[in-house]
Amino acid sequence: MTLTAHNFFASDLRAALEVHRALTEDPAFERKLGQAVDLAVAALREGGKILLAGNGGSAADAQHLAAELVGRFSKNRKALPAISLSTDTSVLTAIANDFGYEEVFARQVEAHAQTEDMLIVFSTSGRSKNILRALHVAKDRGVKCVGFCGQNAAEMSPFLDVCFAVPSNDTPRIQEGHILLGHVLFAGIERTLFPG
Repeated sequence: MTLTAHNFFASDLRAALEVHRALTEDPAFERKLGQAVDLAVAALREGGKILLAGNGGSAADAQHLAAELVGRFSKNRKALPAISLSTDTSVLTAIANDFGYEEVFARQVEAHAQTEDMLIVFSTSGRSKNILRALHVAKDRGVKCVGFCGQNAAEMSPFLDVCFAVPSNDTPRIQEGHILLGHVLFAGIERTLFPG
């Protein structure tokens, strides 16, 4: 490995650690995690489900976290109902073709969401039009909403019950923050519902 490559890796690792350190040192994130755990646990205890949505890498995060609720996170326990809205290619392409890409999540929220459910969305920019449309439909239906974005949360936050705005404008750092916070959130859900 050349010295230049080493410096590049070290720089990226330091940048990631700085974002993670900012998350752990900000008491607002701990408070928000508690609020989001409470909302998710209430939804699941009332017979609701967790819907998740995102684009690109954020779609992968939504799918990843849905799998950890339906499958397992850190312990063997009963399956929890979760649906990633970015995984059904027939639904996505039909909606995009017939209504436009801005509607790919909103139509699915309209089809699946009940008032006892919860919607979790991911948008590194905080401005993804299809995410904003999904949030609008969810709020109209009385669905609790949790959002993950970068430091620009102005467009998403009015629709959110809890907003996790990672303090960065760098997409990779934001996505790393999202999966870290998502894992902590889901650990809290699992430990609350299945103590011991």
